[in-house]
Amino acid sequence: MQKFSIFVTRHAKAIVSIWIVFFLIMGYFALQLPGKLQGDGFFVKDDHSRTMQELSETFDLPAKTIFVLFENKTNDEITVALEKLEQVETIKEIVSPIGISQLRKDNYAYAMLHFGNDVSDYFPVVDEIRDILAYDNHISITGEPAISKDINVASQKDLMQAEAIGLPIALIILLLAFGTVVASLLPIIIGAATVIVAFGVLTLFSGTFDLSIFILNIVPMLGLALSIDFALLFINRYREERHTKSIPQAVQIAIQTAGRSIVFSALCVMIGLGAMVVIEVEIFQNIALGGSVVVFLAIISGLTLLPATIVLLGDRLNKWRLIRVTQATSKWQAFAAFVMRKPVLIIVVAFALLGAAMIPVKDMDLTIPSKESLPSAYESRATFDKMEEAFDFGADAVVYLLAEREDGWDNEDGLTKILAIQQQLEQEALVKQVDSLFTATQIDSVEIWQAANADPNSQGLLLAAQSHFIQDDKMYMAVHLDTNGASTEAQDFVREWKNKDLDVSFSLAGAPKFNQEIFDEIANKIGLALIIIMITTFIILMIAFRSILIPVKAIIMNVIGLASTFGLIVYIFQYGHFGIEAGTVVLIMPVIVFCLVFGLSMDYEVFLISRIQEEYLKGANNTKATVDGLVSTSKIITSAALIMIVITGAFAFTDVMPVKQIGVGIAIAIAIDATIIRLMLVPSLMKLFGDWNWWLPFTKRGK
Repeated sequence: MQKFSIFVTRHAKAIVSIWIVFFLIMGYFALQLPGKLQGDGFFVKDDHSRTMQELSETFDLPAKTIFVLFENKTNDEITVALEKLEQVETIKEIVSPIGISQLRKDNYAYAMLHFGNDVSDYFPVVDEIRDILAYDNHISITGEPAISKDINVASQKDLMQAEAIGLPIALIILLLAFGTVVASLLPIIIGAATVIVAFGVLTLFSGTFDLSIFILNIVPMLGLALSIDFALLFINRYREERHTKSIPQAVQIAIQTAGRSIVFSALCVMIGLGAMVVIEVEIFQNIALGGSVVVFLAIISGLTLLPATIVLLGDRLNKWRLIRVTQATSKWQAFAAFVMRKPVLIIVVAFALLGAAMIPVKDMDLTIPSKESLPSAYESRATFDKMEEAFDFGADAVVYLLAEREDGWDNEDGLTKILAIQQQLEQEALVKQVDSLFTATQIDSVEIWQAANADPNSQGLLLAAQSHFIQDDKMYMAVHLDTNGASTEAQDFVREWKNKDLDVSFSLAGAPKFNQEIFDEIANKIGLALIIIMITTFIILMIAFRSILIPVKAIIMNVIGLASTFGLIVYIFQYGHFGIEAGTVVLIMPVIVFCLVFGLSMDYEVFLISRIQEEYLKGANNTKATVDGLVSTSKIITSAALIMIVITGAFAFTDVMPVKQIGVGIAIAIAIDATIIRLMLVPSLMKLFGDWNWWLPFTKRGK
């Protein structure tokens, strides 16, 4: 780090110039990112996606459907609207409610707009349909493409709203920490530059990867919080050294000390992000990619752009002082002394608080979000709710069974097998109805089928039904379940049927299968992800602090702190408190918050323990080193944590529920970590374990 720090201070102008050029180029691409984002990221490359694609290509089933809801409309008015929609070239088929009683109820009627696999970007399609129907407020649309489009719009709105709330408060915290306008603005400028460049890089990646709309919230949330925290740590250390050193020397020492902490902290965050890659659900892959990009750029900006800018600013960093900042070391000294005197009492109180917060975890109800991601103010959500109430929309689920048989299906053996599969399905208590070749023609035996097929009067009708359900060696049937697609019963049904022996090759698709694959992929891989996080974090912290006990304590306390966080999330969002309507917890929240916060919380562990280690290696005993480290870092940890809480917690005021829960979850976890854990448990345990804190096999006193 010494040679690198000298390089940065000597070439400060060149570094800042390169960053300005890079920022302008990436800023151009960053503006294009919202238009590159598609879907909510809940996608697994498994049976459901492959089977639905096969059904669309072979049997002409729609790949996606947009529903058009009509309120108090006559047949003529419905006909006029649907004729207008015929100009949308991407619509494959329009199913009108005229003459179909199932699509009408009371004052409502709905049409279905079916699309094929040739549509890759539905957002322009949704905009085109809405423009066509804008002439009448009593015609609205919903369906997955419309919901995704609205989530994209809400995400952009949420990002601006969260920044409008979070950044001014972060600036106030920085002013309280530094006292001057320039020093306070610099971390925010560095953070904004990091996020915009990250957006630009992700736009370039969008041609290779399908990026989720949630990237638009997660990347700024993580990038701003980390970049500002890193800058806060760096500037604080620089100002300490500037009292006795020249500007270049102070910057160099800050790079070698605070810069080292930044690197180790960022590595811990990237480990948490990288571990999500093993869970092969698109949203986790997206967050791992987007998060890793912005964290990597936060390291680069924190170790190049920030110190180079400080060199160019010089003592103008302290320009426009508004507040006279005092270190208040006496208060922190008194607090540290109390912790050293009463370590056992503090540990008992801390664990009691954390244990109480954990209790609600036992009731956690996880679900995959869909229309629930949006508030009812958005058209697609409001329309879905109306259809749900009027038509019991989504109350039951459809499972598609696609089977292949080498000898085909239009022979006696094939027809016998179709009927056998149908009858086996009909025996299931959860099955309400089966749509198959036989049920469509109201024939209940192979013999009757063959006789009817021999009759010229009925042959044409049977052939039409056969072509609908049979194509060459492939056959499908639709199974209607008496439960919704997100229910545990529906998932258990497809999980059980996936392993059935039907004497033919088959696969399943539909909402129950989609949900089952998502849940099972997370359940099967989350253990591996956690093992990767814990082992790699242990190794990094062991190398950083030359200790066995410190990383073990850090991992255990992180797990306890996160368990308490999840308990509070259940209390707020599932039980319904603090003005939040009772509901469920978004499935991705625990995974994302655990993986992110496990790394983020290590920031404060590294900041605190690094300073304690510095004093210890200078010759101070363990207790004095702990006190000095706690006193010198407590204010900066508190300020950094407050900024992280403000930036992430600002997303509590957003509209998109998954983002709201993730933001609140991170904010709560950081609050617990920076107070109960880092300021109470860590120093108390450091006191209790004494020199054993620094024990490493085959070394002397960990030095």
